Amino acid sequence: MIVEEIMNTDVSTLTKEHTIADAIHLLSEKRIRHVPIVDGDNQLLGIVSDRDIKDATPSILDIEGRKEVLNRSISTIMTTNIITGHPLDFVEEVSAIFYDSKISCLPIVQDHKLVGIITQTDLLHTLVELTGAHQPGSQLEVRVPNKPGKLFKVFSCIQNRKVNILSVLVYPDKKDEFYKVIVLRIQTMNPLRLIEDLENSGFEVLWPNLPGMEAE
Repeated sequence: MIVEEIMNTDVSTLTKEHTIADAIHLLSEKRIRHVPIVDGDNQLLGIVSDRDIKDATPSILDIEGRKEVLNRSISTIMTTNIITGHPLDFVEEVSAIFYDSKISCLPIVQDHKLVGIITQTDLLHTLVELTGAHQPGSQLEVRVPNKPGKLFKVFSCIQNRKVNILSVLVYPDKKDEFYKVIVLRIQTMNPLRLIEDLENSGFEVLWPNLPGMEAE
């Protein structure tokens, strides 16, 4: 999946001529936490977050000081050292940027112009869709040797039971580098027969455990 498929293209923006008061009004009206600052050609100049505004705004008890700050240009508090993405970036790569850089939004730029934005909420929504967690079904976690063909054999067991697969994730076994864990979301509420098939085929089912069995 690429960024273009999940980014928000209806982006609320301000120019550097707008004031901090304008930004507060826009964030409240649109119920957003970030506003990109652009020029007349929609080129990205900076970004302002609700935290930037909070840090720059005096206490409401300081009426004169607060009035002075609210009338200042938004350019005085915007962040200009901005990490950006491209519409053709892969979503998993963008997720790594969020994780590594500890950011909460990512402006998307193409041909030097702002074309969209992605937030943490967008990524969370995408994760739910990719994992099928919003659909009725069951989750299986199967531990297999890290060798070619193992995923196919797991799929064969599922196919024999005529169960539909909603999503598949694979990650390394943290305890043993020679194994990996296959996480499957399947469209059935009773996976017990399938679990028996997998175990009879030599696979270790980590989740769910069959009734009466103790977790390791």
